Amino acid sequence: MSNILSRSVGQPLAVVAVSIVLAACADRAPVAPAEHAAVSARLEPPTPAEENGALATLRRATDRYHRLAAAIADGFVFLHGCEVREDGGPVGIVYIHRPRLLDGTIDPTLPDGLIYEPTTTKGPRLVAVEFAVPFALWTAPQPPSFLGATFQREDEFGVFGLHVWLWRNNPRGLFAETNPNVFCTPE
Repeated sequence: MSNILSRSVGQPLAVVAVSIVLAACADRAPVAPAEHAAVSARLEPPTPAEENGALATLRRATDRYHRLAAAIADGFVFLHGCEVREDGGPVGIVYIHRPRLLDGTIDPTLPDGLIYEPTTTKGPRLVAVEFAVPFALWTAPQPPSFLGATFQREDEFGVFGLHVWLWRNNPRGLFAETNPNVFCTPE
């Protein structure tokens, strides 16, 4: 009887404890699960090991998307054609995953967008991934960041976004908005 009583009392207490923890965290912006230390909020830059680990995770998570058909099968949809920004140069063709985008998390295993470069022979070539957080889901005073790189405002889409040039070298840097090595006219 005491075992039954302790279970019936313990379950409501567990629910209350979880509710308290969730309420205490309610004012924090969503981030990826704790095992992804590279995306947790902190002031100091990531260590080289943390950065390498997060980038390796991102590569593993997106390797299959070199085939656009695999990305589409996983729920990515066309957002816009090959973009060239007047102030910075080429970006590429963007596909987004709406449920991931709308969850407001930054998770290297689940990027929100994929960036492709057009080609004439093999179809679009994966060149980068994108993380994005809608303005409405980000309540912190500073924009989100990933591996020490701050997301940029993308007012036309209502999100903070960050490009990660994981699959194409970018002389402007891994997290630059545009990449001069990307061409919007098929090669």
